[in-house]
Amino acid sequence: MRTPPRTVSVFGPPGHAYVYRSYGMHWCLNFVCEGEDIASAVLIRALEPRTELVAMRSRRGVDGDRLLCSGPGRLTEALGITRQHDGFALDRPPFALRAREGPVEILVGPRIGITKAAEMPWRYGLAGSKFLSRPFR
Repeated sequence: MRTPPRTVSVFGPPGHAYVYRSYGMHWCLNFVCEGEDIASAVLIRALEPRTELVAMRSRRGVDGDRLLCSGPGRLTEALGITRQHDGFALDRPPFALRAREGPVEILVGPRIGITKAAEMPWRYGLAGSKFLSRPFR
């Protein structure tokens, strides 16, 4: 079976971006992970904006920092990510991955915004973050 062109990146090597349209409206950014003969990626639902805030506010049309990147569509809009970034390596510009600074507490919960396997504990977030797309229960 042939892989549709829009999903080629998710079946590619780990450490790359997989960018696709959700419901024909929003771009979604995924980080491709190691998988064994299957597609494997993690949807990036939110992040804490720390740099380039003026550009992000301009792209999003909002003033407050909390709503800049708190949701997959908001995140890609704020960062200017489009289909053009699909397949890009995550360790090269325009992306930049950095090692964490010290220990962090990660929360785990059920997935949100979906119906298939929604009960699976495949959602992760930084404890205490006000930048999550939705708070953990």
